[in-house]
Amino acid sequence: MKVLIRNGDSFWYYSQLFKVPLQLILDSNKSLDPTNLQIGIEIEIPGFEMMEYKVKFGDTFWKLAKSIAILPDGLSLMNPDVDPEHLAVDEIINIPTRIISPIVNANRPYDYQMMMDDIKKLHAIYPFIRCEVIGNSVLGNNIPEIQIGSGAKVVHINGSFHANEWITTNVIMKFLNDYLLALTNMSPIRGMSIQPFYFDTMLSIVPMVNPDGVDLVLNGPPEHEPHKSKVVEINEGSLHFQNWKANIRGVDLNNQFPAKWEIEKERKLPKSPSPRDYPGDAPLTEPEVNAMVKLTKERKFTRVLAFHTQGEEIYWGYEGLEPPNSQLIVNEFSRVSGYKAVRYVDSHAGYKDWFIQEWQQPGFTIELGEGVNPLPLTQFNEIYQESLGILLAGIYM
Repeated sequence: MKVLIRNGDSFWYYSQLFKVPLQLILDSNKSLDPTNLQIGIEIEIPGFEMMEYKVKFGDTFWKLAKSIAILPDGLSLMNPDVDPEHLAVDEIINIPTRIISPIVNANRPYDYQMMMDDIKKLHAIYPFIRCEVIGNSVLGNNIPEIQIGSGAKVVHINGSFHANEWITTNVIMKFLNDYLLALTNMSPIRGMSIQPFYFDTMLSIVPMVNPDGVDLVLNGPPEHEPHKSKVVEINEGSLHFQNWKANIRGVDLNNQFPAKWEIEKERKLPKSPSPRDYPGDAPLTEPEVNAMVKLTKERKFTRVLAFHTQGEEIYWGYEGLEPPNSQLIVNEFSRVSGYKAVRYVDSHAGYKDWFIQEWQQPGFTIELGEGVNPLPLTQFNEIYQESLGILLAGIYM
């Protein structure tokens, strides 16, 4: 919500007026000097939207302000040309309305455009979040990263490396929305205050690593050639893509990292582009993978949580390179989710493997839910509750 600075106003005053943490207002207006605010400058108040309201008989600024839990001066700020002592019935005034419900509808087939639309809406309501494009997919789709907070601990979360595991994006986007609501409304999640995390932790979130693949599974082949014909050819002529894990070129993005990639190349059955498991002709051939490599090198993550489906297991080791605190963290993940912690599996070339190999920091592959991919949305609420404990533990530990 945008407001205009008046004489004597300050960011601190706005935080008291709207009951929003001061740091969120500061971070929503980083281009401005809080000690030198000019009258008439437009600033952002996070967690609110402006709504029009038709005055009813008996309405006063005091009564209206009380009904929306702000100070009456908040209405004066939004309505500088309105005489608060003489409100006219049917007069239209602006009401600052606190956002208390999610805008992300995650319990539905959730494709790339839906995600991008929701990120745009979230950024408008919560301008303290930072949105960056970390790279592009084969089809040229932007791969977004959302950052929240400014702490020294940098926790990375990603989903939808695999196309038919798109429900992981739904989980991440719902958590993002719930986290933002908790911050601006100073409300707890599972009894935990979220405010300290904002100062302690910087969250880096890439909710959809493989946008082309997700859209292929949910919406069918792309419109344009040569990719339209090629994916049908790779899929052996079938127009049903529910089993497709790879990117649009038929390369498994989670078999593309230089962590004993040669072993996977040798033993994987697909020796050419395939709906699943083909590791490519070399590591790091795919733009989506290179975007993740570049991001990881730049951010220097403290830990990473890569969400996949299915199996209700958490893989946390690689070649003995994982640090000792990985076991403490995964034990907590297991406790809050009921998932089984698995230290080693006979697998290489995944993002988690490469991260542990290169940085010796905690990395986790979290296999949500049980069944056959893509998991049905009937499991979503249960999966989200299991994931929520892991996400919170990934931040507070």
